Amino acid sequence: MNIEEQARAFADTVTRLRTEVAKVIVGHADIVDKTIVGFVTGGHILLEGVPGLGKTMLVRTLADAVDVSFSRIQFTPDLMPADITGTNIVVEEDGRRRFEFQKGPIFGNIILADEINRATPKTQSALLEAMQEGSVTFAGKTMKFDQPFFVLATQNPIEMEGTYPLPEAQLDRFMFKLDVKSPSVAELTSIFAGTTGAEHTRAGKVVDGKRILEMRALAAQVPIAQHLTEYVARLVLATHPDSPEAAPVVKQFVRVGSSPRGGQAIIRGAKMVALARGRYNVSADDIRECAFPALRHRMILNFEGEAEGVRADDVIAKVIAHVPDIPERVRRL
Repeated sequence: MNIEEQARAFADTVTRLRTEVAKVIVGHADIVDKTIVGFVTGGHILLEGVPGLGKTMLVRTLADAVDVSFSRIQFTPDLMPADITGTNIVVEEDGRRRFEFQKGPIFGNIILADEINRATPKTQSALLEAMQEGSVTFAGKTMKFDQPFFVLATQNPIEMEGTYPLPEAQLDRFMFKLDVKSPSVAELTSIFAGTTGAEHTRAGKVVDGKRILEMRALAAQVPIAQHLTEYVARLVLATHPDSPEAAPVVKQFVRVGSSPRGGQAIIRGAKMVALARGRYNVSADDIRECAFPALRHRMILNFEGEAEGVRADDVIAKVIAHVPDIPERVRRL
């Protein structure tokens, strides 16, 4: 197939995947879209929202729609790293005993890390190391995960007792952070109708792991113009209060800005968004759309920002308004 045909096939697959997930997940269209972006591009997602909004169901439904293995890890304060990665067990065979590595639930394709902030930092680190490296090392032996490998973690933003908030350096490992909001009246009505009857809808298989990897490789090849790459760089620098590019709101309310991973997440996400819309090139609108989920967890507010209840999304919106998508030197040409 030529590039145009591949782009159309890519968009068609994403549409079918989105449609299948929407059979179960009512509303949350943007959350579903960004979750698919993370899954296809190989980035991990952090979902934040109060209990009962369908965060866990979203991951289960995505796993139902893709023909890959699914594991769920329920994080609790007594969860140990070995409960995630696995451990050696004694196996007796022909009268002899030997150690055999028993793989933990991290050895899957789609991993749900439910309520990740309820586990201790030591256990959180075991998961986050696996996310970063795509492997587990035990007794000097490194074991790679099968691809695709995708972690979607959930956390509750309001219950602080018995929780261990993720440090900023660990939050940076997540490609996107998605805020799950409460549904509308119409959406609630549809949810009640679909979940309180005798039958429950489930998503059917749409793609397999091999197709996801093909889509990932295609998305990585999508071209992005030099001035748009510079636009992303200026957006990231505009979140740093000590940068000449900093927006006024950043100088007032932000203590630490985004890392380079924020810019990488924006570009990877924008390439995927462009392909999902049938285009084989990145636009400034694609970049602006991915800036919010990529940057909202990568900025640390200062005391004044925390005291005034400043929202990260409001800061990002003003940063986007502050930074032009075409540099002055290009506009003058």
